[in-house]
Amino acid sequence: MSQVSLRPMTADEFDTWASDAIETYATDLSVATGTPRDLALAQAKEQFLHLLPIGVDTADTWVMVIEDTTGNRVGTIWIGPHPTNESSAFVWDIKIDEPRQGQGLGRAAMLAAEELAVNDGRSEIGLNVFGFNERAQKLYTSLGYRVVSTTMAKDLPGHRP
Repeated sequence: MSQVSLRPMTADEFDTWASDAIETYATDLSVATGTPRDLALAQAKEQFLHLLPIGVDTADTWVMVIEDTTGNRVGTIWIGPHPTNESSAFVWDIKIDEPRQGQGLGRAAMLAAEELAVNDGRSEIGLNVFGFNERAQKLYTSLGYRVVSTTMAKDLPGHRP
């Protein structure tokens, strides 16, 4: 199994990451919900500002760079407070750089995130995964995550976005 370490992002890394993460989340939100892209982007910006009001210095939040055993950056992960359970942590975002995907680094990063949460006294860790992201769903299931709720939707004839 691949091993990784997590290190805090610098302010410069955060600025680059936040811009990319907001764009990616807006795209995923638009694809998953049918929300027009401009509205999804506005929602993503608002959520990031709410959840990370002072960037890398936001309390009880870890915005980390994932590094492989040689110290090379292979991705990023954002862990913070759970939105509804103060004793739990929540993985708000995880991304393994495309050339490094499929090497077990996402699994190793999630295990490192769990360790971080345990060391911080958290009793549980949660996350959200969009319905179209079957690869991530399989990873999380294999790590012991369970479905807590499911939101479903159906496009009606003649009313497609």
